[in-house]
Amino acid sequence: MTTVEGLILIVDDTPTNLEVISEALSDAGFDVAIAISGERALQQIERKLPDLILLDIMMPGIDGFETCQRLKDNPRTRDIPIIFMTALADTDSKVQALELGAVDYITKPFQEEEVLARVKTHLQLYYLTQTLERQVERKTSQLQASQLRLLQSEKMSALGQLVAGVAHEINNPLGFLQGNLLHTEEYIKNLLCLVDVYQKNYPQPVNEVEQEIEDIDLGYLREDLPKLVESMQTGIHRIKNISDSLRTFSRSDHDRPVFCNIHEGIDSTIHILKYRLNANDQRPAIQILKKYGQLPPLECYAGQLNQVFMNILANAVDMFDEIALLATFEELKNHPQKIIIQTTILPNKNIAEIRIRDNGIGMKEEVKARVFDYLFTTKGVGKGTGLGLSIAHQIVTEIHAGSLDLQSEFGQGTEFCIQLPICC
Repeated sequence: MTTVEGLILIVDDTPTNLEVISEALSDAGFDVAIAISGERALQQIERKLPDLILLDIMMPGIDGFETCQRLKDNPRTRDIPIIFMTALADTDSKVQALELGAVDYITKPFQEEEVLARVKTHLQLYYLTQTLERQVERKTSQLQASQLRLLQSEKMSALGQLVAGVAHEINNPLGFLQGNLLHTEEYIKNLLCLVDVYQKNYPQPVNEVEQEIEDIDLGYLREDLPKLVESMQTGIHRIKNISDSLRTFSRSDHDRPVFCNIHEGIDSTIHILKYRLNANDQRPAIQILKKYGQLPPLECYAGQLNQVFMNILANAVDMFDEIALLATFEELKNHPQKIIIQTTILPNKNIAEIRIRDNGIGMKEEVKARVFDYLFTTKGVGKGTGLGLSIAHQIVTEIHAGSLDLQSEFGQGTEFCIQLPICC
């Protein structure tokens, strides 16, 4: 049999039994601790957990059954294997011991070889069970990570295809409008020049023409028409910026990282979120303060990093919207809601750092401890999946070999810190 070691706690009120079993286990290479009552056993276990317990049933004070019950009720000790030792050989006592959670039952008088064999067997089973549980946890974690990667890949692929199609559909009529508007502006100038020539050569128009000039308010038309054209040009320019931002945000990542401008990715994300940042009936506009440093192009998967920025910024906006439901418009106006984005290169380190900070309500400790956990969310049903920040953490740490941390104090706001290595 494979050599098994561990700490064995012997609980028995008979000194002779303690001496015999203790010596036999020590000679077999086990560490041994002893207790002469259930109360003392519970006190010792609080200080140091044994790997297995040999527990007598008939003891003064709390007996073995009560001691076992208390151990099984305690999350710290419930998994420790317990072998009962007793002279009670009736079936009811054995059944009661096993129902309480004991793994075995040794009747007195006992043989040393039998005790050693049972102790070694149950220790091996205990260690194998622990190993199996760790393997299950590790495999479960790996499966969750694989699911996140697959979800991330499918999401970005679907988003990339959708945005490519939308951008194509937008750009075609956009180019048509932009080209025709240039000609329209020129035609309008020509027509107004023609009117000027007519007015110069025929300063006294006939009554019908004079009435038409008055009906269309020619003076106002001459002043306002160029402004309308300029307004349309501004609208076309804005649509083009939105289209460019969508393509920048959802750019298709290659099978290997490429050099990209991080600031362009952040700007495109902000542009897409602009409609949510604007003022509404519940609150003033959310202010975005950018403090960009001199970052070199980073070798990365830009589309995935943009999703990280999106998840963090969108969560901040969600939080501000929740605050707006509890505060008055005037209160929010006096305490503007802000998101500050700061980028820099850490001194003496080849690392780019992106900090995204808000002045919101912050997080409680129990939320901070689980914010990157798979499927964890504080939002109501249908409002959050619990995937956003866990995917963001995986993108930064696993795919880009960086780090994603947060600092938050309840009532003081939250700051996410992204650190990415700069390739030489």
